[in-house]
Amino acid sequence: MGRHWGPVLASLITAAAAAVAPLAADEPTTRVLATDAVRSAPHIAWRVENPFRFFVDPADTELHRTTFASLSPQQKQSPVLAAEQDLSRRHPDGWASAMKGPTCWDPMHNLHVCPDAAPYIFPDQHRIAAELADLPDAGLVDCTWLVTPPGNAPSRSAALTQPCDRIASLALPYPQGAVISVEIGGREIARTMARVSDLLVVGMGDSFASGEGNPDVPVRFSRQRSADYDSSTLVGYPARVGAWRAIGDAEFIAGNARWLDQACHRSLYSHQMRAALQLAIENPHRAVTFVGVACSGAEIVAGLFLRYRGNEWVPNPPEYSQISAVAEAQCGAHEAPLQDLPEAYHMKGAIPELKGGLILRKCPAEHARKIDLLLLSVGGNDIGFSRLVANAVLADRSLLKRLGGWFGQVYEASEATAQLESLDTRYRSLNRALHNVLHVPWAESDRIILTAYPALALLEDGKSVCPDGEAGMDVLPEFRLSARRARDGSAVAERLNAIMRASAREHGWTFADQHRDRFLGRGVCAGWADLALTSVDDLRLPRKVNGEWHPYNPADYRPYAPRQRWFRTPNDAFMTGNFHISASLLQRAMRMESLSWFQLLLAATYSGAFHPTAEGQAAIADAVVGKARAVLAKYDQQHAAATE
Repeated sequence: MGRHWGPVLASLITAAAAAVAPLAADEPTTRVLATDAVRSAPHIAWRVENPFRFFVDPADTELHRTTFASLSPQQKQSPVLAAEQDLSRRHPDGWASAMKGPTCWDPMHNLHVCPDAAPYIFPDQHRIAAELADLPDAGLVDCTWLVTPPGNAPSRSAALTQPCDRIASLALPYPQGAVISVEIGGREIARTMARVSDLLVVGMGDSFASGEGNPDVPVRFSRQRSADYDSSTLVGYPARVGAWRAIGDAEFIAGNARWLDQACHRSLYSHQMRAALQLAIENPHRAVTFVGVACSGAEIVAGLFLRYRGNEWVPNPPEYSQISAVAEAQCGAHEAPLQDLPEAYHMKGAIPELKGGLILRKCPAEHARKIDLLLLSVGGNDIGFSRLVANAVLADRSLLKRLGGWFGQVYEASEATAQLESLDTRYRSLNRALHNVLHVPWAESDRIILTAYPALALLEDGKSVCPDGEAGMDVLPEFRLSARRARDGSAVAERLNAIMRASAREHGWTFADQHRDRFLGRGVCAGWADLALTSVDDLRLPRKVNGEWHPYNPADYRPYAPRQRWFRTPNDAFMTGNFHISASLLQRAMRMESLSWFQLLLAATYSGAFHPTAEGQAAIADAVVGKARAVLAKYDQQHAAATE
C-alpha cells in the first residue's frame, strides 16, 4: 500500500486484545485499563451527507447544519430562531439568496422532482459521511471501507481505499441499511450497522405556512434613483435597480422578488420548511424528504380541497388542490388517479362548495408513502381575517370595495365572527380527507400538527393593542391603524385560536401554540416611529425630498436583519417584496385609467404586509419542532418496543 501500517496495526491488535481480555475479580487496575481500552478502540462515526433532501446541493444543507452545531446550549433551546439571526448577520440579503444549488421543487411543472433525476419521494440510497475515530496515526495508513447490505457478502469491487484520516463518502442502501466495516491490511478493525431514518414531512396551508412576506430573493433598490406613483403627492419613493423606463414595464417586472414558488409566494423561510430542515440537521442518522404545497391566500375549501391558482399571476399556476398535490407526490413514480367524491366531504350540505362535484387525486394505499408529519396552518382565510386586517388599516372603505377580488368582501368583525361558526365543520371535513385520501392512520392523528396564528398587534402585556397611528404604514396616505378595529380583530383572533385548539383536541391533532407568547411586544407596531436608533427598527419609509433620502437610503435596507417587530408592516412589504404586476395585466384586471397608485397599493399589501418576518417564521418553527420531536419520539419508542 506504500504506507508503513505494520506498527500501527500491531498496536491496534494489542489494544483490541486488552479490551476483550478476561478480568479477575481482584484486579481493579486491570478493569480500569480494559475499560479505557474499550473507550479508545477505533470506531466508526457517520452522518447523512445531505440530510435535508429538498436541497440538491449538500453545501446548502451544510450551512444550516454547521450553524446549528455552533449554537450555544442556551441558543439550542430555540435553534431555528437563533440560527436565523446568526445567518442574517452573515448574509445581509438573507441566506436564501446565497443558495448554491436548486431544490427538488420544479415550479414549471408543479412537481416535487430533483433536477438530477434522482428518486425523491422514494429514495433507494443516501450518501453518508463516515470516519474512523480514535485511530492513532491515522494519516500514516490506508483504510478500506466496505458497505455490505444485510444478507449479502462483502463486495470488494465497490470497496473504497483511502488514507484513514480522510472522511469516506459512501452510498448506504435505503431502507435496509448496511454493515459498514473498515479494514487495514486485510484485517477488520471496526464495523457498525448503519441505517438512515428518512422522514416524509408534508407542509400544507395558507400564507402563514407559505412564508409570505419573505421572498427568497428580495427586491433591490437604487441608491440614487427614486420613483413617482403620481404627479403630486406620491413622489420620491424608493426605486428598483435596473434599466426599466416605466413602472410595470417588462424590465421592471423582471426585477420582481423571487420565490421558491412564484404563484403561491412559497418561501424557503416558511416555518414549515424551517421545521423540516431543523429536524433533518439535528440527528446525524436522519434524513427528511419535504413536500411543501402551502399557498398564500389558500382556505380549507378553496386551496386544500379545490384548486387555487395562487396569489400572483404566472403562466403555470398550481394544477391541483393541495390535497391532490400531496396525493400525487405520495405516489412517486406511480399514478394517483382521480376520484369522484360527491358526498364524502360536504358534511351534510354544511359546506356546499364541496357538494356534487368534488374530484381529488388519491394514491392507492399500496403505492403511497406514509406521511410521518403533516404540518398544517389554515383557517385564517376561511374567516376572512386578512380582509378584517385591511379594514383596520384602510381609512377609506370605499377603496376596499373598489378592489373587489383583490381583498375579498369581508370587512367587519361581525362578518368574520359569523364565519367562525362554521370553521369547526371545515376542520372536521379536512380531518376526514387527511385520513381517507392521504392515508394518515386514524390511530396516529397526532402526526398532524396544526399551528396557531400569532397575535398581530398585541403589546407586551398581552392585552393592549397598537395605538392609533401611521407608524410603519406611511407608504400610502390611506393607511392608518385604528386601535378600535385592531382590538376587534384581536378578539376575533382569540376566538379563532380557541376554535383551532378545540378542533385539534377533537381530532387528536397536535396543536403548536407555544410561539404566541413570544410574539407579544413584537407586533406590527414594534419599533420607532421617529428618531430610530437604527434603520432596522425604523418604522418609517424612506422618501427622497429635495434630492436627499430620509430617514435612510433605501439601498441600505436589510429585509432579513434582526428586528424588534416580527411582522411585516406595509412599509416593510414595499421594501421587501415590492409586488407589482405588468401594466397590461393591471389594465385588463382593473380597467382603470390611472394605475400607478394601485401598483403602490399592491406593493404595500400583496408583498406580505401583516405576515411574520423570517424571525417570526423561525420562532413559529421552533414551536413546531418541539411538538414534532415529541410525536416522533413516541412512535420511535412504539416501534422499538414492537421489534424487541
